[in-house]
Order: sequence, then C-alpha cells, then structure tokens
Amino acid sequence: MLAIGTPLSPSATKVMLLGAGELGKEVLIALQRLGVETIAVDRYENAPGQQVAHHAHTIVMSDPAALRALILAQRPHIVVPEIEAIATSVLQDLEAEGLVRVVPTARAARLTMDREGIRRLAAETLGLPTSPYAFADSLAQLQAAIEGREGKKAIGYPCIIKPVMSSSGKGQSKLESSANLQKAWEYAMAGGRVGTGRVIVEGFIDFDYEITLLTVRAADANGQVHTHFCEPIGHIQREGDYVESWQPHPMAPAALAASQHIAKTVTDNLAGQGLFGVELFVKGDKVWFSEVSPRPHDTGMVTMISQWQNEFELHVRAILGLPVDTRLKSPGASAVIYGAVEAKGIVFEGVAEALGVPNTELRLFGKPESFTKRRMGVALAHDAHVEIARKNAKAAAAKVKPRVLG
Repeated sequence: MLAIGTPLSPSATKVMLLGAGELGKEVLIALQRLGVETIAVDRYENAPGQQVAHHAHTIVMSDPAALRALILAQRPHIVVPEIEAIATSVLQDLEAEGLVRVVPTARAARLTMDREGIRRLAAETLGLPTSPYAFADSLAQLQAAIEGREGKKAIGYPCIIKPVMSSSGKGQSKLESSANLQKAWEYAMAGGRVGTGRVIVEGFIDFDYEITLLTVRAADANGQVHTHFCEPIGHIQREGDYVESWQPHPMAPAALAASQHIAKTVTDNLAGQGLFGVELFVKGDKVWFSEVSPRPHDTGMVTMISQWQNEFELHVRAILGLPVDTRLKSPGASAVIYGAVEAKGIVFEGVAEALGVPNTELRLFGKPESFTKRRMGVALAHDAHVEIARKNAKAAAAKVKPRVLG
C-alpha cells in the first residue's frame, strides 16, 4: 500500500492527470481529499481540473517531446491519463524506464486510446462477442467495407461510423443507407481527436438497451487484486453523446452475469489498478462488448448521488491501494446541461429553481468557453424509484439556462 505524504513538501505523493475536464476535476478533488499533491494538464487554459489542482500546465499532450519534458520536470509518482489524445508511446517508455507509474498501465492507455486497438483485443484476442466491424482509411474503403467489395463480408446498413479516436461520441453517425455516406465520413474526420484519417464502421446491433458497467480492479490488504462491480448504469445517447444516465438499470440475472464476465475478461487483460467504464449492448440474455475506458466514465457521473463511493473516489482509492466500496446508496439519475450558446464566460440562470426540484444536486463544471452542444454541467437526482429520479434530474437540468452576460 502506498504511503501518502504531505502536499507541497518533500514527502508529497504526486499524481499528474493528463486531461482536466469535468471528469478529471472530480478525480483531482478525490485525490486532494486524501492529501495527494495534484498536477492538472490540459490542452487549454483554465480547464475545470486546473481550477482545483495544486499545479496546472497547458500543453499539447499528443506531442511526445512536450509530454516527456513535462513529466520529467514535474516528476509525479503516478500519471493518470484522462483523455485519448495522448502520446502513449512516451508513457510506455517512461514506465519501462521505471520513472513513473501509469494508471492502470501504459499498455492499457495505448490500447484504449483508439477504437481499433481495443476492438481487436476484445474480438480477435479475447474472443468476446462484438458487432461486426471494419476499419477504413478513405471514403472508398469505407464504402467497400459497408457494401462488401474486395472479397470482404458486407457490414451492411444500418451501420455506425466513428473516428478511431474521439471522445463523448464526437464524429459518430448512424447510417440507414448510402445517401449520407460522404457526410458521415466528413463528420468523422472533423470529430476525431487526432487527425488519423481512419474510422471504424460497425454493423448495427438491434439491442434492447445499453449499459455502462463500472468495473474496479483494487488490491486487498495482502496486495491481491480483485474485481468489483458497481450496479449497472443505463443511459441514453444522442449522436453518440450521453444525455442522461440512471442507476441501477434492471437486468436479467443471466445478462448481468454475462456482462460481468465480459467486463472482467477485458479488464483482467488490461491489468493494473483503477476503475474501468465498460460499455455493453444487451438484448434479452445476450450481451455484446462495445468499448472500455480505463478511467471514470461520463455516464458514471450519476454515482455522485447514487453510491456511497462515487466512480472518482473508487478510481482514486484503487490507484492508491486503498479499500473500495461499490455499494449503491440510492437509485439515482443524471441529466446533461448543455451550453446552448457560443460564448466565453457565460452565466447560469435558474440554479435556485433547479435545486428546488426534490432530491437534486447540480455540478456546473466551470468550463471557460461555452458551445451550443458542449457539456457544461449535470443535474443529479436520487429517489427510491429510479424513474422518479430520472424525471427530477431532467426537470432540474431544464431549469438551468446558460446566458451571455450583458
């Protein structure tokens, strides 16, 4: 177990987060509550996590030289990747040199930073059930993959097109026919985190629902790593971006067992310690693997009101070798608050009215610039009945009105 030092002293335990958005901010808060010295790194100034960390730095994290120089200058004990657009080769080198510990591992960060690495691991190495898929580097290759040219089995329509590297569903499209294929390709190119010019096209699964299964790899008092599961989180996405989530989502015992088997299989392979957000499609008792993030998940923000230890606290405890508790405190729900306007330094009206909705809380992220579809906050609600929590979370979110000052 890691001994925790005193921040801003020679004994400090130093943790660097690569990515300091709303999820990173909550991880940093959880670290600080345990007396850890924190370093928040992001691509833009005054990111949410930079506002609460001991130290803040702004660099292009996909630049290998810049990333290596910053880590060597700051000398953190632990580096926690919080986004995909990171020069993971640098993390692998520094980990191999024994200069830093990467959470959960540098290999896991590399494999999960793009959809190709993790999909090939899940389907081709581990043999887990997934949707049919193909990768394409051009519009012509994409069309050939969907239509089954060049001797390949057709993915067919409907299908889902995504950049191999993006976050929060950016660049994702569902196509019912070839009518908007070029538009979908261009949208994927614009939505990717790094201009790789590569997409994944997936056959559409006619699922009943999709869940996030938060999976925690944490060590016990003897140093043995065990897998823990949170209650399943249901969610709704629009254009690939989550808009609401709730916990628990009811599941048949066989489907839950299959989900936990898939989640444990993939996270055991990725190894290390920490929390993983495993996304799954479910139809009846059948379950398909979709994606995994080796970090807290946006749909898991509901745990800030539904669990005794939320996903951020669980991640931090697992990282530091501390005991974890994944129990549910109350059924709960979350609903996204969008920016609605394009401006810097906006104000939020209706906060009092939102908090007047029974059993609700708000998290306003403090992002310095608003975009129409940028996630600027989240409303949370708890209730003995999950459907009432969902209704109240959405009602509270609707009362918050972003405005341009003046």
